[in-house]
Formats: sequence, structure tokens, C-alpha cells
Amino acid sequence: MPSSPDHGDSDSYAAMLAAVQSFHDKHNFKARGGEDLVYRVALMAEELGEIGACVTKGKPPEQLAEECADLLILLLGTGISANVDLNAAFWRKMDELMARPAREVNGRVRVSRFDGVKEPT
Repeated sequence: MPSSPDHGDSDSYAAMLAAVQSFHDKHNFKARGGEDLVYRVALMAEELGEIGACVTKGKPPEQLAEECADLLILLLGTGISANVDLNAAFWRKMDELMARPAREVNGRVRVSRFDGVKEPT
């Protein structure tokens, strides 16, 4: 997907993070409770519910994309609020996931640690 001409290198993590930081600054989230992590978890749960509704109700892909974007913005903002480097965490986690084996569970692929779970025979 091409980057937006209005947003420069819109495919970069740094550009997305800067846009979310600008949004937080514009609305003074830090001073107005918008960076409270419990509040942010509730907002993310709400957005995940909206994604679920899009999928289960067969909404158009554009609506699903909008709801996923809402959740991505909240995730990036939560990283800002918690002062964590999501970019570094993402790549650490991807390296870990790529090293894990996959299993089929109930007809679907799962890539998990499976701690304490015996290999099916």
C-alpha cells in the first residue's frame, strides 16, 4: 500500500508514533487523564469489540480497516503513555515467535509456548 502524500513516509513506525504523540499533545492527554493506563485498556477493549462486530457482522473491509486503525492508534498511544519502546518490543517478540514451533489446535494453527502442555500423540 503506498504511503499517503499528505503524511510523508507514512509507512514508517516513527511517522505513526510522531502523529500519535502530536494527537496526545494537541489534546493535552497527559494532564487530562488521557494517558491513564487503566482508561486506555478500557478503550482498547472497546475497539477490539468493534473489530469483532465488523468480523461477525460481515462489515465491509474499509470499516474493519478503520477499527483496526483505531486500535493501532490506541496501542501506539499506550506505548507513549507507559513510556515503552513498542518498536523494540515488537522486533524482540517477532524474533521469539519466529523461533517457536507451530501446532494445530482444534483445526487451527497456534504458535505459543505451550508451557505445561504435552505434545499431542
